[in-house]
Formats: sequence, structure tokens, C-alpha cells
Amino acid sequence: MGMEKLEMFQVGPCKDAYEFGLLIGQRFSQLIRSRVARDLILQNQLRPFAQTPLSQSLLKALFDNNRRKFPTYWDELLGTAAGSGVPLLDILLINLRKEILAFIPKEEAKNSEVDTSDDCSDVLVVGESMAIAAHNEDANVALVGHTYLIKGILPDGVFFIAYTYAGELPSGAFGFNSHGLAFTLNAVPPAEDEIVAGGIGRNFISRDILEAKSIDDAINRINSSEVSVGHSYNLIETSTRRIFNVETASRKRISVHEVEDENSMSRQKRAGVLKKISKEDFLSLLGDMDDKKYPIYMTGPLLHTLCTAVIDLDEQTLSIIAGNPKRGDVSHVFSIPKSLHGHQM
Repeated sequence: MGMEKLEMFQVGPCKDAYEFGLLIGQRFSQLIRSRVARDLILQNQLRPFAQTPLSQSLLKALFDNNRRKFPTYWDELLGTAAGSGVPLLDILLINLRKEILAFIPKEEAKNSEVDTSDDCSDVLVVGESMAIAAHNEDANVALVGHTYLIKGILPDGVFFIAYTYAGELPSGAFGFNSHGLAFTLNAVPPAEDEIVAGGIGRNFISRDILEAKSIDDAINRINSSEVSVGHSYNLIETSTRRIFNVETASRKRISVHEVEDENSMSRQKRAGVLKKISKEDFLSLLGDMDDKKYPIYMTGPLLHTLCTAVIDLDEQTLSIIAGNPKRGDVSHVFSIPKSLHGHQM
């Protein structure tokens, strides 16, 4: 499958959130329509379930709670639906996919394409010689060629750049903002009894992190939502050279872990290892395909690695690599500001 050129679209400042979403929907209408047409999970599971009486109370709770918690981002989705010409229900279903699929009766889902967990892979390192976060963005085959970059400029002058799945809120993948905060995301597949019906969707929370002013602010935003399903957030702050992993679960459970530098470990041993390991070594690891059943770099049939993102805290850059990261084919490089008034590319 050929690599499509990843397009970036700058949007904003806008008069309101609806216009923000409308412009994105209009610009990427063809891509959003194509994604919806190829998304077998939407066609074979989400849409049929949404037409059943069993779904109505779940969908009402999901829609009401997310609209109430994040009315601005809800309006962005209304605009995206209108701009793309895709039915609003389809846009809501793909944005709340993980929060809905767990409640589809097994007999309805058994003959359909299963929703394989988008288990992205990350390498996080903070040491004297290096501080990087490298991330494989893995997703369902329907998303191959159906992503874009959004540079969103908000009314207060803050901007963000977000890798975005067609038709979804920025970003269910990775991004950064002009406060110098970046993040990557990973799935946390929950046990069935861990899922809470009608909770806040992961896409809404990650959209909110794009406006966070710091790691602490991002953690507060994550912690303030009653989620349906868990998620893993790697929060990166260039100004303090810190990386935190935050894992969430339903019922407001949260675990926060800082990626420590060499001083907090067996220092000589760790330093010796890191001196021998380069950024290229980590990219080679993320490009590994030796395990045929569970490769780190995935090429199908259901899951594909869409791209690799490398955030270098010392260089203050986010690079996007197309294809296998072993080859190092960098398609985009962005400067991450240390603060709101930092360099904006």
C-alpha cells in the first residue's frame, strides 16, 4: 500500500468552534467520506448497533455527557459533519468508537471485523545524553491514507499541531502546542467489567490536552473526566525536559509515573547503556518486524503502522517519519516552542 503525502491544514482563529470544525470538514471532505466508506467497524458494528433499541440509552448518555463536559469540542464535531457532508451520527460513532464497541452484544459482532486494539509502541528516554519520545502510530487498515495534520490557531493566540484521523477530533494520536507541551497516546484494553457506560470519550480528553499549559495542567484535565475506558498518555514538556506517563481507568482511577533520568537508577550501569544507544537504535527497534505474529512495525492485515513520531526534548522538535522508521524517511519536522512566545516554526 503506497504512502500518501500527509497534508497539513492551518485553521483559525475562528469566530467559534463550529466554524473551526466546519473548515476542517470542508477541506478534508473527500478524505473523511472515503474513511467512512472503508471503515468496516463503522459499517458492520457501530451503525447497526445504533439502530437497535438496546443502544438508545447508552448513546443518549454518551452524547449528553460529552456535550455537557466539552461543548466547544462537541460543536467542532457538528461543524466537521456539516463541512464534510457526512451524517453527524457517523462522525459521533467514529469519535466514540471505543466507548460503544464494548456494549455491542457478542452475537452481533462475531461475524464482523473485530476492533483490534490500536496498540501503539513507544520508547521513552530521559538521560544526561538524550531525552526523546519515539512513537509508532498504529491503527486499523481503514485509516491508511486517511489522516492529516491540523495546525489550529485559537482565539487567544495559542496554536497546536495535531496528527488527526479523518473525521475525528484532533488528536487521537499525537501532537504539541505553543506552550511547549507534547503528547503521544496508547490504548489500554480494559476488562469488560472495567468499562463504564456513558462516560467521557478519550477523543474529547486528548483534544482538551492540546490546550493544556503544562504537564500539571494536562494531568488535571485528564483527571477531571469520568472516562468510559482507560487510556495511556505520554506527556512531554520541553521547558522542563520531563516526560510523564499517565494511565487512566474508569471510576476516576489514575496512575502517574515520571520517566526518570540516570541519577535515579543504577547510574553507571544506565549511563553506560545509554552511551552505546543512539536515536537511530530506537528507531530500528520501532521498525522491527522479526516477530511475524506480533511485529512492532505493523503492515496488516488489520493493523498498520501509519507513521512514527519522534519528539526530541533537547532539539525541541517533533519529526514525523513515513514508512519503516529504520529507513529514517522524515516527512515533516516541527519546532516545539518552550513557551507561548517561543519560536513558531
